[in-house]
Amino acid sequence: MTASPDSRLYPARPILAASVAVFREGRVLIARRARAPMAGVWSLPGGGVELGETLEQAALRELAEEVGVEARIVAFNAHVEVVDRDDAGAVRAHFVVASFVARWIAGEGTPGPEASAVAWVDPRDLGSRPTTRSLAQVLESAARLIAAAEAAR
Repeated sequence: MTASPDSRLYPARPILAASVAVFREGRVLIARRARAPMAGVWSLPGGGVELGETLEQAALRELAEEVGVEARIVAFNAHVEVVDRDDAGAVRAHFVVASFVARWIAGEGTPGPEASAVAWVDPRDLGSRPTTRSLAQVLESAARLIAAAEAAR
């Protein structure tokens, strides 16, 4: 399959992205992806970094665009690599995601074209939702970081 440089499916190179774990009253916001790759899977709001944008700016922009929430970043959490291969072994998607932790400022979280559902959940209990491979580990680390930030306030 021929890839275009800007294609998210069968890309010509890895795509740099940013995501954010937003905490509000002990709960974290997750969203169900509405588009491929990984449509129907729960993850953190996030998306591709645009030219001239910092990773933090991208994370906050994507948060506002995808789910209508505003937040203030308190820490970098982790980098996540997502490599998805098709049945023939070709790279269907490849993202390198900078994941941040933030405090909620405004917005309840609303579904839209990129997020078919949103939920504020206990970061230690995702229930039976299908999630991205590393979501539980990312949230475990994010919960420690937000607790430390809250303790330092």
